[in-house]
Amino acid sequence: MNNPLPETGYLRLTQILGNPKANPPIPPIIPISKSSWWAGVKSGQYPRPIKLGPRITVWKVADILELISREPA
Repeated sequence: MNNPLPETGYLRLTQILGNPKANPPIPPIIPISKSSWWAGVKSGQYPRPIKLGPRITVWKVADILELISREPA
């Protein structure tokens, strides 16, 4: 994996899906579209988010690491 993750904490959606327009660009951990991600969250394929505020949605690093470990390579 070319994007090192912290052992604990939270990730925003741009950290998970990447942002090529950022300076410097953020490489994706899971290279899918936002709509595919949210469809997966709704279906239970991807972990549920945590709302920290009205405009702040995060995912636990542990949940993302577990998702990566169970996904086929």
